[in-house]
Amino acid sequence: MRKGMKFTTLLLALSLLLVGLAGCAGAGNTNGSSGSAKFASIEDIKKNGKIRIGVFADKPPFGYVDSEGKNQGFDVYIAKRFAKDLLGDESKVEFVLVDAASRVAYLESNKVDIIMANFTVTDERKEKVDFANPYMKLSFGIASPDNAPITTIDQLKGSDQKLIVAKGTTAETYFTKNYPDIKLLKFDQYTEIFSALKDKRGAAIANDNTELIAWAKANPGFTVSIPAFGGQDTIAPAVAKGNKELLDWINNELATLGKENFVHKAYKDTLTSVYGEGFTDQLVVEGGKVN
Repeated sequence: MRKGMKFTTLLLALSLLLVGLAGCAGAGNTNGSSGSAKFASIEDIKKNGKIRIGVFADKPPFGYVDSEGKNQGFDVYIAKRFAKDLLGDESKVEFVLVDAASRVAYLESNKVDIIMANFTVTDERKEKVDFANPYMKLSFGIASPDNAPITTIDQLKGSDQKLIVAKGTTAETYFTKNYPDIKLLKFDQYTEIFSALKDKRGAAIANDNTELIAWAKANPGFTVSIPAFGGQDTIAPAVAKGNKELLDWINNELATLGKENFVHKAYKDTLTSVYGEGFTDQLVVEGGKVN
């Protein structure tokens, strides 16, 4: 009898312990669903005194680390203003360095609050993250050597020539879906795709036309041989799926910044030296609304 009572008591104690642990897990969740927290609320961000924003380290002029180890670029410029308006000080942004393929995963694992790493809006990505309103528009482009220009996509079909792309980009998705007969040479880092073209490991690079225009201008011997194709896309901040509070804040912030033409100022200070003033209307989205 005593052994039976002891066993029953032990089972009861274990049951209470499991209930307690489950309650603790639920209490730590910030979005109301079961399991671990998927994102931080604005209150959490303010309590922590910082906002974590994912940016590129190797994609000038949008996101890069300069010779002094400081984050610079168009995306970084706007991200600092977000931090200033949300937390009162632009230095309260913590830049988290990401590559193209890790952007979604960093939001899903709560390693960042916002991704501002030149993130193109796509239907596929919308299934995994929530995009705010855009601050930039762009198209695809192709860059190739001056002495062996790729002027039509058909030149790459069914040949031994390889088209260089960065993993996790919309360019990779576009060619995988629409041109399965074109051989793709894929790399994790943007620096690698340009090195590959210089080393003649591929015939051309496919990427956002904005980046290719800047790179070709700084690298004699290469040109953007196909300036635009594949329609128009937009670049926007992204937050974890379901984080409506932060999403609404970003959209309101972009609308407010539009009243002072802030994104135009960001373009002037970070992109004019790369593209010139003539590309402003083609690239800038002010106030979160595409013209």
